[in-house]
Parts: sequence; C-alpha cells; structure tokens
Amino acid sequence: MLAPANPALRRLVAEVRRLTDKKGVEVVIEHVGEATWERSILALAHRGRLVTCGATTGPRGRTELRHLFAKQLSLLGSYMGSKADLLSAAPFFFAGQLRAVVHTVLPLAEARNAHQMMEASEHFGKIVLSV
Repeated sequence: MLAPANPALRRLVAEVRRLTDKKGVEVVIEHVGEATWERSILALAHRGRLVTCGATTGPRGRTELRHLFAKQLSLLGSYMGSKADLLSAAPFFFAGQLRAVVHTVLPLAEARNAHQMMEASEHFGKIVLSV
C-alpha cells in the first residue's frame, strides 16, 4: 500500500481500509473534481475503477502515477449529456417535479446483494447503500 504524505489523507485511507477489510473500494463515481480527486484515487482497491463525470470544484486532479500502475487502476470519463439536455431538464428540477425512484435501501454490509440485484436486473430505480 502506498501511503499518502498528507496526514488527513492518511487517516481517510486508513478508515476506508478498515471499513473494507483492508481492500479499498472497487468503484468510485467522482463528480466533484479537484477537491476530492486524490482521496477518490486513494480509496480504490487493487484493480479499482474511478468514473469521473464532473469537475465542479476545479478541473485539475492531482494523481501520483505510481498509484495507477502499482494498483492497476482504471480511470474512465463519462459525459452525461449535452448542455441543451441540461437546460431542458433544469426547470423540472428547480420546480421540485423530479424525484429519484428508490427500489431499496440496504446496509453497506449487504453491498454484495445489491450488486447481485443489479447484475440480475432485479430492480427498478436506485439501490441505496446506507452507512
């Protein structure tokens, strides 16, 4: 395990490792950008994947390349739609007319069940893991 120099990041990584039996997480959906990028990378398990779809706190994410190759990480970019799509949906959001459909809420300990449910397409809506 490559340890970060920043003490706050070291504590965060230690907590993630504690919660995941020293593995780290398999996937991070990163939409914040600069402010959370490094901790998102460091939270990943060996062969973990980071999917980025935003940069609301800034476009520059600091990544030590050794984390990428030592842990064999994958970084994926995802773009959600056009600006026109966003502008057409925004009035519904601001009017409170959009609601997320939640299929079920499961404790984090049942994450495996949640993944199996998704893989089998046994859900309609979001599967939420609570901590």
